Amino acid sequence: MEPHTGAIATPVKLRGESIVFRRVFLLLLLAALFGAPLARAQSLRRSFAVLAAAIAQTSPPAPAASPAAPQQAAKAAQPAEAQQPISAQMAAAESAIAASDWKSAETKLNDWLASHPADPRALFDAGYVADAQNHLDDAAGFYRRAIAADPNSFLAHISLGLLLAREGKFKEARPILAAATKLNPGDAGPALMARAWSALARIDSTSDPTLASSELLKALQFAPTTVDDTLLAASLAERTGQIDGAATAYRSVLAQDPNSKRAIIGLAHILIQKKQYSQAEALLRPALQKNPGDPTLTAQLATALAAENKPEAVPLLQQLHAAHPTDIVITRMLADVMADAGEYAASDQLYVQLLAAAPDDPDLLIAHGQNLVQELKFGQAYAVFNQVTQIDPTNGDGWSGLAFTASKTGRPAVTIHALTMRSQYLPENASTYFLWATAYDTLRMNAQAIVYYRHFLAAAGGHFPDQEWQARQRLQLLEK
Repeated sequence: MEPHTGAIATPVKLRGESIVFRRVFLLLLLAALFGAPLARAQSLRRSFAVLAAAIAQTSPPAPAASPAAPQQAAKAAQPAEAQQPISAQMAAAESAIAASDWKSAETKLNDWLASHPADPRALFDAGYVADAQNHLDDAAGFYRRAIAADPNSFLAHISLGLLLAREGKFKEARPILAAATKLNPGDAGPALMARAWSALARIDSTSDPTLASSELLKALQFAPTTVDDTLLAASLAERTGQIDGAATAYRSVLAQDPNSKRAIIGLAHILIQKKQYSQAEALLRPALQKNPGDPTLTAQLATALAAENKPEAVPLLQQLHAAHPTDIVITRMLADVMADAGEYAASDQLYVQLLAAAPDDPDLLIAHGQNLVQELKFGQAYAVFNQVTQIDPTNGDGWSGLAFTASKTGRPAVTIHALTMRSQYLPENASTYFLWATAYDTLRMNAQAIVYYRHFLAAAGGHFPDQEWQARQRLQLLEK
């Protein structure tokens, strides 16, 4: 005998669940099936994190020393017995440097180095001049030659290390900066030593936040805390799970500079993490007015608005997407929020575009499958969830979707197989018990159906009145 399934209403996606339906049972069924919330809100937070990481990069620092430094600090960095009066030609070159007359300084230094190719002071000055003119490859070459000529040159080490860090060559920069921290800075002073330690902390902040925190503390031993140091400290605290400490640091920066975009972004991220959406919204609205179109601020505000169930989130992201139509992260966020708003067809068009570039991405496929379920395209959704389980057999959400769509398309044996696989990765609940029961019932495997109808009734707790009535009716028939 075929089990009575009852009328099923059109599914509607509500904010914060994986798949939900107008009827209470299907609302809870799909939400429970997807044990790890695949929720659009989580996807939004993942997308935001990508944007936030891009904004968090520090702006390129200035050259390693002030314009007068080659004239003063290079001498100070040498042992006292090695300090000798410089030639008139070198003095003229350093005077040109002090006046920011780079071309004149470059000419004089080139002439001097032609006959004194291993002069460490001249090599450092030449690197500084090239650095100031943004001739970075030339600058790096001169700094390396200066280090070769004088391995104890603090200025050459830190200048080369900072230059490489600005270029994103962190693996090259790190050992050079580490070497700089072991050298005598001389009269170049504690400020530059602090910069060396601070640069190391920035390089290590992602791979080893604990080490980076230690390096930042060493930087603070040499110079007072800067806004950049405080922002880095906040970032490190956040990465090591010290959320409240990070929020305090961000607020400290905002007390000094209420318009600090990096501090606003950092604090808003924490407020969103803590689900303090109204506070995040209050922080982000004025910031976005001052920085119209900023992708990270827009993404954060859209995330907060979506969590508050405010319809403004969709047009906000649509504007952002129009300005950045090829940005994958923004496209994905818009697709998520449009699905939250019940615009499944429009959302799915965006997911199909994303899948064209990443056809085997399980998260994209599951989101696509969710939209198809919402549109009652169960056959197509079944094919999508089946693809997910082939790509990633450990994906519990893929097996959840396959179990549900198999049930909707009359494949009870597949439903049982999918539920069996799902049970290896996600716990059972009332919804899965009901799917087990109806699948066994359809296959006329009465003993198993009875067991799972009983499991369902024990777990349902009155939350599924229609299905609980159905289960009791089936049990009366099956137990005769």
